[in-house]
Amino acid sequence: MSSSISIPPRVAVIGGGPAGLMAAQTLAAGGASVDVYDAMPSVGRKFLLAGRGGMNITHAEPYADFVTRYGNRAALLRPMLDAFGPDSVRAWVHGLGVETFVGSSGRVFPSDMKAAPLLRACLHRLRESGVAFHMRHRWTGWRDGKLLFSSPDGELAVAADAVILALGGGSWARLGSDGAWLPLLAARGVPVAPLQASNCGFDVDWSEHFSSRYAGHPLPTVAIGSTDAEGRAVRKQGQFVVTAGGVEGSLIYALSAALREQINADGSALIHLDLVPDWSLERVVDEVCRPRGARSMSSHLQSRLGIKGVKSGLLRECISAEEFADPLRLAEAIKMLPLRLRRTRPLDEAISSAGGVRFEGLEELMLKAMPGVFVAGEMLDWEAPTGGYLLTACLASGRAAALNALAWWRGGRV
Repeated sequence: MSSSISIPPRVAVIGGGPAGLMAAQTLAAGGASVDVYDAMPSVGRKFLLAGRGGMNITHAEPYADFVTRYGNRAALLRPMLDAFGPDSVRAWVHGLGVETFVGSSGRVFPSDMKAAPLLRACLHRLRESGVAFHMRHRWTGWRDGKLLFSSPDGELAVAADAVILALGGGSWARLGSDGAWLPLLAARGVPVAPLQASNCGFDVDWSEHFSSRYAGHPLPTVAIGSTDAEGRAVRKQGQFVVTAGGVEGSLIYALSAALREQINADGSALIHLDLVPDWSLERVVDEVCRPRGARSMSSHLQSRLGIKGVKSGLLRECISAEEFADPLRLAEAIKMLPLRLRRTRPLDEAISSAGGVRFEGLEELMLKAMPGVFVAGEMLDWEAPTGGYLLTACLASGRAAALNALAWWRGGRV
């Protein structure tokens, strides 16, 4: 087929999350006829849920630091991020009529902190550009080269000149990202990695006494010491929350990938909590060893170090009575309290997932086993911490998949 194709390609985008919507926008701008299919009654459901606490769209840290947040997939994602990175995300949002601002942590938010206006503006632009949406259409595979969908009108077979799969990962199945696509692709010879929880909480197996007293209590201003995937010492400061059976929250999520891999390798992961990260060990020793008169050690710690509530409970939970009674060992525990994580929380509870379509099975985001089928977003085998990194890479990969699909079509490879 020659490159002078007059009839626009019909491209099916399967999945109505950020990657799929960005792919649809890019395809429509490139002259394609675009159909978006989604199993849910409306698109962007996980996007809307993520925005309930403030829609974090990207991060304003220096770009050289930004790209490192993707770990061992940074080199593979970098070309997409170079072409559509944090500044491009902000420009895209501004182009939809939504202003942004940079928070104190460097995270970037819409001016009203909401996801819904941004999604509405995006959908309005897509509909104006001719993109057609097909809701309650669950993709179930292929037959005779056609896409199969379970729909309110029964099974449908759809022909498309190219396909972009943007079905999400495996977390929050009730919002549409259920990972049901993985065996469909594996059966076609596509190399895939099992889906695992990312940006997730962990089980600790607290005692009943500790769990009943402190479940739901936040731990502000603590630091965690652990090791990363390469075995290097890591220390991060922030906040997390004690749950009925473990721990979760932003500080835990930031370390979750390495902690999960430690559990996979060793059956558990050991972290160390610094309950007073702004104090040196020497100062803590001095305060713990000060005469306390008739006061209990717990009252003494509250008075001298501000350790009370859940922090005090953690000390009782994680060290022996003998260690608690020994001032030097107690001071060491305050600065380096051992806590063993037993399991990740279930995948469906995680903010995101790791695993998916391996990059080794792709060429320019097209499946080597299935020419004309491209993959974008969280379906790909990468992960990143929260902070705008997930959304940025989903948008960047959706755009890249669409551009590659258009180039593939224009090259006459159909």
